[in-house]
Amino acid sequence: QVQLVESGGGLVQPGGALRLSCAASEFLVNLYGIGWFRQAPGKEREGVSCIGTGGHSTWHAGSVKGRFTITRDNVKRTVYLEMNNLEPEDTAIYYCAAKKWASAQKLCGPSAKDHWGQGTQVTVSS
Repeated sequence: QVQLVESGGGLVQPGGALRLSCAASEFLVNLYGIGWFRQAPGKEREGVSCIGTGGHSTWHAGSVKGRFTITRDNVKRTVYLEMNNLEPEDTAIYYCAAKKWASAQKLCGPSAKDHWGQGTQVTVSS
């Protein structure tokens, strides 16, 4: 069973930045596409940013393009989400998820995920 542990959430002012981390227990993490999803109160969970198996593809939601960057370090078994110029609309619980042999677009789409983390709260407020 692959375990995913998110960290790095918190309270930040509009225009600020945060870096989220998703640490995986799986030794062969490079076989998995890993991505970030978020759920705001009263809204459905949505794909934010994903990186495909091997790191050859990335996908970002239109609302975060140019502001968020996703990277992976397979040696550290960690995927990072750099979030810049944060807006109040980015407030949500952020989850990471993994799917074996998945491209970034497939992972961030409606397909079922293999594993989910517990989530980390991001609040953007003055």
